[in-house]
Amino acid sequence: MRTLAAHYFISADGIVDSPQTWHFPYAGPDVQEVLDVTTAGVDALLLGRHTYEEWAAFWPQQTGFPLADFLNGTPKFVASNTLTSVDWAGTELLRGDVTEAVRRLKEQPGGRIAMNGSGTLLRSLLLAGLVDELHLLVHPVVVGTGKHLFQDGSQTFGLTLESQRTLDGGVLYITYTPAAATRAA
Repeated sequence: MRTLAAHYFISADGIVDSPQTWHFPYAGPDVQEVLDVTTAGVDALLLGRHTYEEWAAFWPQQTGFPLADFLNGTPKFVASNTLTSVDWAGTELLRGDVTEAVRRLKEQPGGRIAMNGSGTLLRSLLLAGLVDELHLLVHPVVVGTGKHLFQDGSQTFGLTLESQRTLDGGVLYITYTPAAATRAA
């Protein structure tokens, strides 16, 4: 079974919204090293509609550097019941019961599936026991406003700390797995 790993830039106050406005002062070589390691073995990306629309408006025009080449060249799966088509090359739309679609995707042969953005999708997949790893790059900045990774009303679920590392600039790289009691059977 394939591994689904979710990756987020997150502020000290839990904001994951618009990291392009606050992440870059902390984007040193060690953060790049973590990004390189976390993309190793990834052969598919899972996105929600909002993240897909934001990324599809920007990344297809970017070329010639590793992140752009990775995003443009990796198959992408978009979980949405409102989109009717996807135009970014290498993108497939997952419609209907998203939990079942992701479960089937994980059962297919292949490498790791990476998920970025799409906090609503993350929360539903965590509760369904489909997220295997949660990677957080916690930045030493208070953003104040924006979307939190876990919004009010999120259901309680346990996490197990797998690793932690302090990077240059005070960024914490934390990896969690769902606690055994919260994994789906």
